[in-house]
Amino acid sequence: MIAERFKYMPIVAVIIAIVMTVLDGTIMNVALPSLTKEFKIEPNTAIWLINIYQMVIMMLLLVFATIGDIFGYRKVFLCGLGLFTLASAFCAFSWNFESLIVSRTLQGIGSSAVMSVNTALVRLIYPPKILGRGMSYNAVAVAVSSAAGPTIAGVILSSLSWHWLFAINIPLGIIAFYLGYKLLPASQNAIERKFDYRSAIGNALTFGLFIYALEGFAHHESKTLITVSFLLFMVCCWWYLHRQFLISTPLLPVDLLKIRIFTLSVATSVCSFMAQMLALVSIPFFLQDTLHFSPVEIGLLITPWPIATMIVAPLAGRLVEHFHPGTLGAIGMCLF
Repeated sequence: MIAERFKYMPIVAVIIAIVMTVLDGTIMNVALPSLTKEFKIEPNTAIWLINIYQMVIMMLLLVFATIGDIFGYRKVFLCGLGLFTLASAFCAFSWNFESLIVSRTLQGIGSSAVMSVNTALVRLIYPPKILGRGMSYNAVAVAVSSAAGPTIAGVILSSLSWHWLFAINIPLGIIAFYLGYKLLPASQNAIERKFDYRSAIGNALTFGLFIYALEGFAHHESKTLITVSFLLFMVCCWWYLHRQFLISTPLLPVDLLKIRIFTLSVATSVCSFMAQMLALVSIPFFLQDTLHFSPVEIGLLITPWPIATMIVAPLAGRLVEHFHPGTLGAIGMCLF
């Protein structure tokens, strides 16, 4: 009975790690106006505290997923979690904007490693019959963390300095690392192959240049710089995709896009996360700069979002065992 009760304890380590990594992608939104004043920088400069974190994750996500296939998901998870926790300590003790940017970059590397293997670890922990339930817990962690970031940031900033936004990760990271080290199952090396460094570099350059060009356009950077970045992106993208078609074990399995259900699922996920992140990034600025709400009030106004997610996501995880996932997804997108 006791063994059955603690059978799925390893998921706790995964959830704590996911909560921290996703939370740090949104927790900065409320803090940006304060950081802009403290560091005496422009808002379009301060936004890079968010952009660099997301950019590094995007550049390395597929790279770490491949490393996990080769060397084991548990190893990648623990290494990423350890780096993320250490980088959080660096963020907490940052003394200027430059040091905080470097620390956020390190955080992004660790976060990318954790995010790249979390779904694979859920599959190792849960048997196929109740995998949907395990995935729902993972979805709850992602969705709640994304939506709760401004709320938590508002509460912290109302009584403490911005340094504590990162300091709270240190004890949580240590706990998650200990649980993961003790409880996570070791995965066998499913794929025996050499790591394709050229594809990894191409992947990082392609996604990095694409995001950089978009950010430069959004923040009215030099037109010459934007044009050069976009042209370099096009060249890198062509070379990267061309290489993926030529090698037997590509970093980006573009042939999967031929599967209609897979392509539609990916497109739906991209659209839903884009819509959610657009709202989460813009709402705090609108509430603070236009409506002049305090950080605490902003957090309280956004709180119903994560609460609703916490209630609905577990129910959706059980419903997916009885109803078609596409139907449930369509209903959710319509409601959003």
